[in-house]
Amino acid sequence: MAKIIGLPKLSPTMEEGTLVRWTKQEGDAVEVDELLAEVETDKATMEFRSFDRGVLLKILIAEGESAPPDAPVAIIGEAGEDISDLLAQLASSASVSEVAPASPERQTAVALPSPEPATPASLPFAPQPTGRILASPLVRRLAREQGVELSDLRGTGPRGRIIKRDLEGYTPAVAPVISAGRLPARVERASATRRTIARRLTESTQGVPHYYLTIDIDAEPLVDARRRINAELTQQGEKVSLNDLILKACAVALRRVPEVNVSWVDGDIHLHQVVDISVAVAIPDGLVTPVVRDADKLGVLAISQQVRELAGRARDKRLSLEEMTNGTFSISNLGMFGIESFTAVINPPEGAILAVGALREEPVVKGDVLAPGKRMRMTLSCDHRVIDGALGARFCAALKRLLESPANMLI
Repeated sequence: MAKIIGLPKLSPTMEEGTLVRWTKQEGDAVEVDELLAEVETDKATMEFRSFDRGVLLKILIAEGESAPPDAPVAIIGEAGEDISDLLAQLASSASVSEVAPASPERQTAVALPSPEPATPASLPFAPQPTGRILASPLVRRLAREQGVELSDLRGTGPRGRIIKRDLEGYTPAVAPVISAGRLPARVERASATRRTIARRLTESTQGVPHYYLTIDIDAEPLVDARRRINAELTQQGEKVSLNDLILKACAVALRRVPEVNVSWVDGDIHLHQVVDISVAVAIPDGLVTPVVRDADKLGVLAISQQVRELAGRARDKRLSLEEMTNGTFSISNLGMFGIESFTAVINPPEGAILAVGALREEPVVKGDVLAPGKRMRMTLSCDHRVIDGALGARFCAALKRLLESPANMLI
């Protein structure tokens, strides 16, 4: 028996999903747990797998369109099964939700004719409800860029929805007029990932009492340690970065000052027994934080390999939800962009985040002599509810000792 398939909630914070790609087409057989589609959520591009066995009889949401969780996206049933009743049900529910009811007075005064039964041929191209244009965020953005009024288009998608091909096949009768010397702003609807980042960072800055501690380290021993390690790794075709060494130092420092490896959760202090470090990675939609698990137990090379792999999959939006959540401490490094120092926003419910600046070459005093030196500035953002100033300073001192004497990481 045919059934309507709803869009699953693929992450706890998902409020909307965008169909990136259907991996099955109408008429294809579908098995339980077989991949149906790829959906972009607020976290990443996730796999949408089937809970049912049968044939994909109808696709209700086109690629590039967005829908909330549980919204109808497909119909699965037996080959050749009549789905006209289900399509009529969808059309009826859409009209009820999209057309405002008449006032009680008008309902009693006017006898409305009963609607004609919908036919399968007419349902996918049903007329749009008066007063509302159905179109995906992608289509709305493209229409704005092209100066096209959506009201001039006839939607060929489900329930009269305007889809991308409707826009591509449309030629306006009159070109839009733009004031001389002034171009309109290009407006883009924020992606689900960007909206989630905006919400979480707003909550963090408004709800978490931040304070900041800055240290300026002698980075020459760290640079020398990296050079020696990479010299040993040359034959293996591997290398480590300064960021890998800093991550390892943070992991060791968290073991030596475990009171900083904490979170504030609903009025309770969670003292973590593992050291799972989130690493900020820039992607086109903003910032994600894949997690290096048990970083204190890993060697620098293993850390380097994990960070590269996680960062690569983050940029391709191929991270699983588990790989982006439940970190205990974060690191954000903007040194590669030449930023000497900055303050980072805490990633709740973690208690702290370390902002790493650029390696600077500048004169330093060594003994009684002025000589070339290498310095690096780092700022620790702390949640004052769980990390007091003296405790944060103790962690910074431990981290500084490790970075200025990298051999101490092995003790």
